[in-house]
Amino acid sequence: MFGFLRRKKRKNEAAEVHDDTPQDLNAAGSGGDDTATPAEPIAENDQPAPSPAASALQTDRPAESADAGAPTATPARDDDAGRQETDTESPSPDKAPAVAAPKPEQSGSLFSRLAKTRSGLTEGLGDLFLGKKQIDDDLIEELETRLIMADVGQATTAALIDELTDEVSRKHVNDPEHLFETLYRLMVERLEAVQPTEPPARRQSGRPHVMVVCGINGGGKTTSIGKLAHRFKAGGRDVTLAAADTFRAAAVEQLISWGERNDVRVIGEPGRGDPASVAFDAVSSAKARNSDLLIVDTAGRLHTQSGLMDELGKLIRVISKAEPEAPDEVLLVIDASIGQNALVQARQFNQAVKLTGLIVTKLDGTAKGGIVFAIADELGLPIHFIGVGEKAEDLRPFEPRAFVDALLDRQPD
Repeated sequence: MFGFLRRKKRKNEAAEVHDDTPQDLNAAGSGGDDTATPAEPIAENDQPAPSPAASALQTDRPAESADAGAPTATPARDDDAGRQETDTESPSPDKAPAVAAPKPEQSGSLFSRLAKTRSGLTEGLGDLFLGKKQIDDDLIEELETRLIMADVGQATTAALIDELTDEVSRKHVNDPEHLFETLYRLMVERLEAVQPTEPPARRQSGRPHVMVVCGINGGGKTTSIGKLAHRFKAGGRDVTLAAADTFRAAAVEQLISWGERNDVRVIGEPGRGDPASVAFDAVSSAKARNSDLLIVDTAGRLHTQSGLMDELGKLIRVISKAEPEAPDEVLLVIDASIGQNALVQARQFNQAVKLTGLIVTKLDGTAKGGIVFAIADELGLPIHFIGVGEKAEDLRPFEPRAFVDALLDRQPD
């Protein structure tokens, strides 16, 4: 079941229990009889509460135990509270402290990393679905609004709503909770339909696998390349990086720093002005050194800058001259927090250089996340990796079902 539905149910059940609880537990002792004695307050251990005099004596004197052989205990004073808390937390030297299991939000799982992204879509859905006994026009309209607000896009949202209403009309869906389960299935199917059958950066026979990474400035392009180098190097791959982003100041130095950190070769140096020549040299060097993976960084550019977009096309043509079957992949890095503008970027880059996939970054922030469905629907582009944090390990392979589970707050019962 979806987590927000479980939480809403628990909240409603707790409210019902609270409503059934008598409001005045002492009312039975006073019910209209002026001579009745009010009931004495009962302490937590079901013993009568001590009188004020007894309480004053107990402040300076140990309390008597019910068991004659049991040791007496002195209640802690206010000035001893800090010392008592410290003593309680300190484990005995001959007994190792128990290690508590990490909470989901502390575990670094995809579900916890997408908490902010998830809230943009599921906030209020508990009220929406549990407050309804049947599917009506208002429910469908509210769901449509929430999908659009989550950056799913007008066209994709309309397609999803059409499929849902068709399921309802065919009597395949007959209640709100089942409606949301159907939405979950449709979203997973959309992403799975465009995912590649082979893993990205697969090994080639006798030559390097060439991956060109492009995107606008600020989207996380060079950082994503450094994280890719870390991942593939840890997986036993021989990785070479090409610093072909000669347009942005310090971009080459940034990639060289990632190369040093991950112990991988970087072709290119500060001051070189022709990115295509850097890419050509990188392919030649990777082939000569028998490197099996070459990742090419390119200059960040806006999709509206036709001159720079033409230059990107030139760079890819030069790579093809150095290795006829390359590039094997052209990946676009998009920032999920920019919403529908990411779809415009993907559309323009795809027209210029024919993309093969996406890297979606910054999903651990306030990004809505719905844009991936719009891109998959319109362009048929798969998502290879998603960025959900600052660490190198936080660039993760994309898994459609796990992503939709985290986005819609769906966990096993």
